[in-house]
Amino acid sequence: MTKGSTITEAVRERYSNIAETSGSCCGPSCCDSSVTDMSTGYSAEELASIPEGANLSLGCGNPTGLADIKAGETVIDLGSGAGIDCFLAAQKVGASGHVIGIDMTEAMIRKARENAAKGGHANVEFRLGQIEQMPVDDNSADMIISNCVINLAPDKSQVFAEMFRVLKPGGRFVVSDVVAKGTIPEEDRKDMELWAGCIGGALEMNSYLQIVRDSGFVDLAIKTEVEYDYKKSEKFALTSMTLQAFKP
Repeated sequence: MTKGSTITEAVRERYSNIAETSGSCCGPSCCDSSVTDMSTGYSAEELASIPEGANLSLGCGNPTGLADIKAGETVIDLGSGAGIDCFLAAQKVGASGHVIGIDMTEAMIRKARENAAKGGHANVEFRLGQIEQMPVDDNSADMIISNCVINLAPDKSQVFAEMFRVLKPGGRFVVSDVVAKGTIPEEDRKDMELWAGCIGGALEMNSYLQIVRDSGFVDLAIKTEVEYDYKKSEKFALTSMTLQAFKP
């Protein structure tokens, strides 16, 4: 088994367990309340507007709240989990729009589809797949959102290449993700529990931004940036960053 497949299986196992138990982050994780005291940015009104069970507290921001989503648009959510960001996006695109959630975990897909049925969200669908190989047509999306998921992927460059492929010309993304300032020790990179907890796979911020540029995106803008109270090492700090960029 390759390193990439080992990471993917570790992540899939963790989030399958969360979906099946309706739990939230557990163990060493960027989104564990014992690690950080930051709010992910959802308002009480937003949380009250989604189906019960859609919020598993797995994110590190609120990309949907910062994205200028318009009625009639097609929006893709990478790593859609139980569906929280999809359902919030669905309210913005309206009946004429379409939201596609992509998740590689079968248990999460089942849970999200149940939540969509409970909430009567006919303009949302959930597809099983990996974000490095999206089950989506070329040039088909106006907007991509993602919440604390890209850091879990072994190959970030491939994820952004796929995002570039599926976005229409002029399309854009707004993603919240965990990045590092400083150097994460190699032993942490090899720890699968830390990978699945959004720590081991966090790229150094400038490296992350360079991958986005190298993928062809332009007009990068950091919308929010909040440092976590994570003191595992003085050699690095973890930061929640919400980033916007455009496909020319």
